[in-house]
Amino acid sequence: QVQLVESGGGLVQPGGSLRLSCAASGFAFSVYSMDWYRQASGKEREWVATIASPSGTSWYASSVKGRFTISRDNAKNMVFLEMNSLKAEDTATYFCKTNVIGRDYWGQGTQVTVSS
Repeated sequence: QVQLVESGGGLVQPGGSLRLSCAASGFAFSVYSMDWYRQASGKEREWVATIASPSGTSWYASSVKGRFTISRDNAKNMVFLEMNSLKAEDTATYFCKTNVIGRDYWGQGTQVTVSS
């Protein structure tokens, strides 16, 4: 079955950096686009970034463009989110997601807290 497992979250000071990872299994990873979403406490889940495959073309929400970079390693079935210049408003649980044959699959999420 499709499984997505995020890791790499934690507490970081404003202006700092974190790299999130998502390990995927149970589907033909190299064929499908992968997404990162986030959900802050009391707010709706929002899309952050998408990376296509095999082109590697990526798209970003305006709130993170220029600070975050999505990437993937198809040999290892991994997708990453490099987050730089972090702000307090980036505090959220971050989820990776894919859509396989019309069904959405989500990981369990990893918490990112940006605070001094």
